[in-house]
Amino acid sequence: MMGPMSDSPMSGSLAGVPVYMTGIKGSGMAALAELLTKRGAVVSGSDVSEKFYTDEILRRYHIPFVERFAAENVPAHARVVIHSAAYNPEENPELLRARELGIPVLVYTEALGLLSKLADSSGISGVNGKTTTTAMAGAILKALRFPVSVLAGSAVSSFEDSSTLVLGEKYFVAETCEYRRHFLSFHPSRIVVTNVERDHLDYFKDLEDIYDAFVEYAGRLPRGGELIYCVDDPGAREVARRALEARPDLSAVPYGRSAEGAFRIVEEGIEPGMSFFRLAGISPAFKLRVPGRHNVLNAVAAIALAVHLAEKERGAVTADDMAGIAAGVEAFAGSRRRSEIIGEAGGVLFFDDYGHHPTAIRSTLSGLREFYPGRRIVVDFMSHTYSRTGALIGEFASSFSDADVVILHKIYASARERSGSVSGEDLFRLTAERHPDVRYVEEPMDAFELCRSLLRPGDLFITMGAGNNWPLAHALHAAYAAGEGKPAGAA
Repeated sequence: MMGPMSDSPMSGSLAGVPVYMTGIKGSGMAALAELLTKRGAVVSGSDVSEKFYTDEILRRYHIPFVERFAAENVPAHARVVIHSAAYNPEENPELLRARELGIPVLVYTEALGLLSKLADSSGISGVNGKTTTTAMAGAILKALRFPVSVLAGSAVSSFEDSSTLVLGEKYFVAETCEYRRHFLSFHPSRIVVTNVERDHLDYFKDLEDIYDAFVEYAGRLPRGGELIYCVDDPGAREVARRALEARPDLSAVPYGRSAEGAFRIVEEGIEPGMSFFRLAGISPAFKLRVPGRHNVLNAVAAIALAVHLAEKERGAVTADDMAGIAAGVEAFAGSRRRSEIIGEAGGVLFFDDYGHHPTAIRSTLSGLREFYPGRRIVVDFMSHTYSRTGALIGEFASSFSDADVVILHKIYASARERSGSVSGEDLFRLTAERHPDVRYVEEPMDAFELCRSLLRPGDLFITMGAGNNWPLAHALHAAYAAGEGKPAGAA
């Protein structure tokens, strides 16, 4: 148990404060390490030896880490030890050692929650879309030169390929996660809810349990706090209904194609490599460079958040503010592992995407089909966690209709579960009943030669999922860029 905020290891100036992080390569943990470093803390940490995209982010900020967990790794002078929720403080040797040394131990979400108490904080939530919406909000607030710190769960091009943006500390915008109700550690002045549906069923009992978690999160808002929600999403709409029934003092801010008010989408379309849309209560047209109707909704959520922050900061939103918001939307070029364009080589366009829920898979592939109608789409997907795969296997099997070829692998386990009653081959068999061209390769990198034999100029290849298949797209792009794109044995 932590004491009052004045006694918190996260309060006051962090300049020179030693912080140790167990599980530092996780996307949220690495982003927090980056944010703490930018605020002057001296951060170090540990994780497993497996390589992640976050390795390069940590090295860029000269954050040292060791690739094993050991009691002796913990600096005796650390003010606080922060750990990923994947590691049990009753079992991990570093967390046990911190307790022996009398060093305060915080799970990642608790540390994020303590930071959120120091600012006017906005929590971005949703089963899908929260990372992209957070990143878009950051791009907009950067264009507005707003006194804000932003933490997203991925590297963002608008943040100079970092996961955080630090332009000030008056306001804080952060991605907040529903898993194990972690977002209940956050102290929001306003909340965005993008999407609510069945997920994390290793923890939540059912959809009702998930609704309860989001309603409880909304209940943490102060009197008059804004609840910005996607009225087009049935789950988000139901959460808002229940939250507003329990707390009629909250300010409801609906957005979407069927919304009432300023943030209703009244016109939208596709130009080559660009979406455009207009809103009911805002004069400029908006242009968006990332594909998908779902990303238009994410952009509108970010716009709604920026408008409300600008109104609070300046008293009113000016024409210059609106021009800045439009410029921020158009400047957004995606984030790492969210419809990330790796590059084009040998006539093949290579993508990578973190989508690991059936809804995210369908919407991402649909968006790519809209943006690139002339390309054949080859998707390589690795399902993440046995519990999610088992609970949603029918939805997964039906989510690849916009792909021409599907390659599947074993299920990627996680630190929280190592085995289950369902397998990657089970998903393959069910998908093959619903899609005409599905292949199965147990290990992702073993599919390298299969992909070289399949791919041809004009194709779009995308790795998808929260597993470790993402290096396959990078390896294939490197091979094609080096002129090695022909299948093995080809003339």
